Parts: sequence; C-alpha cells; structure tokens
Amino acid sequence: MADADRTRWDRRYREQGSTPPGDVALPSVFQPYASQFPRAGNAVDLACGVGAAAVWLARRGLHVWGCDVSPVAIARAAELAARCGQAERCTFVVADLDDGLPPGEPADVLLCNKFRDRKLDDAMIDRLAPGGILAINVLSEVGASPGPFRARPGELLQAFAALEVIADDEADGEAWLLARLG
Repeated sequence: MADADRTRWDRRYREQGSTPPGDVALPSVFQPYASQFPRAGNAVDLACGVGAAAVWLARRGLHVWGCDVSPVAIARAAELAARCGQAERCTFVVADLDDGLPPGEPADVLLCNKFRDRKLDDAMIDRLAPGGILAINVLSEVGASPGPFRARPGELLQAFAALEVIADDEADGEAWLLARLG
C-alpha cells in the first residue's frame, strides 16, 4: 500500500478518537447471527481498524489476532483491548495486506469488515480451521456505482463457493457473507 494511503488512514483514525468500551460489537450485519460465532478458539480480524469487533470476539472467549495498515488504528485497538480487560486475548499488528495474508494459526473465525482484496480469497479460505466461520462485509456495486473496491453482484458467493453459506445479502452498496468451512 502506498505511504499516502497509510497516511490517509492514520489521519482518519486520529480524527475518529477513542472507541468507548460500550461500542464494542460485531459489524451490524452480523449481529443477528452472533450465536453462530464460537465461544473459544482463534480469530483473525483483517483490516481490524480500532478493534471494536476484535474485542467483541475476545469477550466471547476467542484469542484474536488483528491487523491493519494503520499504526494509529493498531495503537487504538490495543488501548481498547486493555480498557476492556481483553489485552491478554488480543494481539494487534501493523500489516499491509497488499503483501498477502500473514501466516498464522488456523482461524475458527475470520472476520473481514469493509476491506476487499480478491487476491486474498483463497488464503482466507485456507486459513479457516475445519468448521471455521468466515464473516466478510464489503462495499458492493449492488445499489451503488461500480468502483475498484466494490464487489460485483454475486462476487462473494462465487469467491467463497467452497464454504457452506449461513447467511448473505447484497443491497444498498454493501455485500456480506457469513459462511462455514465444512
């Protein structure tokens, strides 16, 4: 990722301020399916931002590894985990996903919210443990203008066809998929 992009994200997270512990939650599209998420194991949160979903997963009982390109976001995520008493369950690192998915343990949950890089699709599937859950939420062309970071209609279902779909939707410029590795 270009330094300009990293700088832009750092500025955005600096302006955003700290996340209150009460705002720790799954992305809203996955909240109706919270019971599908395991209460133990390992989770990966790609492009984790300030860590709100990662800390939610940690509170649920998972050990979470989160990454983001922004050092500001990673510092905020670590602070949030500490304020919520989840620092021992969360590891946050600066990582540029343009370089690929960093290696690590198999994931019982792989969360990817508002980030799309088609080159990572196979690596995301490969990273899932048997029975592991993929929760991916991206910008979409459905109900919005096309763009380089927007999924085409049906793209998530096609890209992750090897997984068992739990739920999915595409509307209003957003596409999401919750699926399990059989």
